[in-house]
Amino acid sequence: MQLSSRISVLGKSGGGWDLFVRAKTMVEAGEPIINLTVGDHDIATERAILDAMYRSAVSGKTGYGVATGRLAFRERIASLVEARTGVPTDHDNVVILNGGQTALLAAHLATLTPGDQVAVFDPYYPTYPATISAAAGRCVLIPTLTDDNFDPDLDELERIAPDMRSLLINSPNNPTGNVYAREALERIADTAQRHDLWVVSDEVYWTQVWDGEHCSIRALPDMMERCFVVGSMSKSHAMTGSRVGWLIGPKHAMPAIADLVVATTFGVPEFIQEAALFALDQGTDLEQRIAAPFRARRAIALDILDAQQLVRYAVPKGGMYLMLDIRSTGLSGEQFAERLLSDAQVAVMPGESFGNCAAGHVRIALTCDEEAIGIALTRLLSCAADWASGRS
Repeated sequence: MQLSSRISVLGKSGGGWDLFVRAKTMVEAGEPIINLTVGDHDIATERAILDAMYRSAVSGKTGYGVATGRLAFRERIASLVEARTGVPTDHDNVVILNGGQTALLAAHLATLTPGDQVAVFDPYYPTYPATISAAAGRCVLIPTLTDDNFDPDLDELERIAPDMRSLLINSPNNPTGNVYAREALERIADTAQRHDLWVVSDEVYWTQVWDGEHCSIRALPDMMERCFVVGSMSKSHAMTGSRVGWLIGPKHAMPAIADLVVATTFGVPEFIQEAALFALDQGTDLEQRIAAPFRARRAIALDILDAQQLVRYAVPKGGMYLMLDIRSTGLSGEQFAERLLSDAQVAVMPGESFGNCAAGHVRIALTCDEEAIGIALTRLLSCAADWASGRS
């Protein structure tokens, strides 16, 4: 029997993770690999959060919950979003979902009919095309340039907008670290309104901004009713494995999102939601503690990179990554990453995993301590110099 075309294309439209799997296997076998592939914190979820999770579980919160999520948790998210963005938000704008990835899928299932087209800036997070395909949509990529720090090409967006149904944006951005300026978001909002587009805004890195400030496109005039915003506890509170996120959208749309939850996951376990609520109640101090190592590692990495001229980089204004341009070596990102793992025991993600515009790049996740970051970059730059010299 043949599988449906909808599910069969998912592996083809996602990113390549073979190198990550191989590096992880090598680490588990005891090899001294410095693994800078995926954006998973090198610190565990804080003990106090886990204690709250345990208390909730042993108190009996282990059964079915409400599809939309616990009311107190939704109210807390709504108040946090309203305080930080200035947009009136209450619990009816919020549905709790199993991580940001599930929220992305829910947003696209809510906005697309089969064959609808979605504009996405390239480079992109690898699951974006697969998520759009799963919702029976078509992903239309808008190229961006390293020399422009991967700023969104708004003229190209305007050109293709008449044929689009929606736009997926991500700021702070994975993999580039770009944080979209308010002026760029205003132009995006104007385009969306004139061409009647939905906007899905992935804002899971909103607590990791190093230059400038985070602006949610939902906060711009007349955007509330055409925006879905994806949020998550994963990056802000080092709760990647807990799989708890949310989707914020127009009130009229959220009952349909709740129906989708009933038809798929049946919700996030209540003991996890209570732990996440406890984490949010710790305020910005906890968020800043989680974010601080990435700010420090970014500074160390940029100091090392600024001392040489061979490997260029896009300035990361937010997030936990660096995009390095290694085209001067004559290698593709895939070739460079493969050789770096075998020759220098450093694992990075090939830029080709993130789209055509990231070809000839590698992405490093700043998910090791400062010493390991320094060692990894020193090895990477040494290899790059050797390989570039061999090319010449």
